[in-house]
Amino acid sequence: MKVAIISDLHSNREALEAVFAHIRAQGVSTLYCLGDVVGYGPEPEFCVDLVRGHASLCLMGNHDEALFRDASDFNPHARGAIEFTRARMKPKWFSSSEKKARWKWLQDLPLTHKDGRFLFVHGSPRDPVREYVLSTDGFLNPDKLRSIFESIEAVCLGGHTHHPGLHDEDLRFHGLDGRETFTLPLPEGKKFFVNVGSTGQPRDGDPRACYAILEDHQITWHRVAYDYRATQQKILDTGVLSEVLARRLALGK
Repeated sequence: MKVAIISDLHSNREALEAVFAHIRAQGVSTLYCLGDVVGYGPEPEFCVDLVRGHASLCLMGNHDEALFRDASDFNPHARGAIEFTRARMKPKWFSSSEKKARWKWLQDLPLTHKDGRFLFVHGSPRDPVREYVLSTDGFLNPDKLRSIFESIEAVCLGGHTHHPGLHDEDLRFHGLDGRETFTLPLPEGKKFFVNVGSTGQPRDGDPRACYAILEDHQITWHRVAYDYRATQQKILDTGVLSEVLARRLALGK
């Protein structure tokens, strides 16, 4: 197995294009996306089309799901972005077949995928779309994390928190800590929960886009610099999306 895994793109074209170029440079041809293609950012259609055209798998994220159901539990910035995205993407009866196909593709995204000893989700194995597995759960909420590990057969990979790293069975979290590239082993017979990080809106204090390459017995994260200032300006130019969503891209928060 050698699969590039992206997650939490959040309609960020510049980050996604930079990550795609980096994946090509690694010679990896298989791509999985763990959800949240849309939300927050200014170019949902472009990101959906790029993933549709290149990914062997794309899962449903909570922002993708929110297009089709209530987003009242989202914070105001996130809720406003969902409304912006829905207004742009939801087809009417006279809309083009391409717009309708794009909407149906999002609507039909699966919740989980299993490949050998690897389980892929957006959130967690207990709630694949909405539950957060936080980097702090090992010491702030150990009972929750133990329950999550009880529901894992071997290795579970997700996104959702935008914070890349790995939880081991001792409930320790191993983060990237600013590294450009970071590899950890995934030996058989052990359980792990892996967060692949966010391509479009990192939140671990590093503004560079993040993705991971999964192989049979190891996971490697990569950080990729991109022109976040261009994305910031596009967010501001919408006149709808919150400027907070632009500002946070420079901070990686």
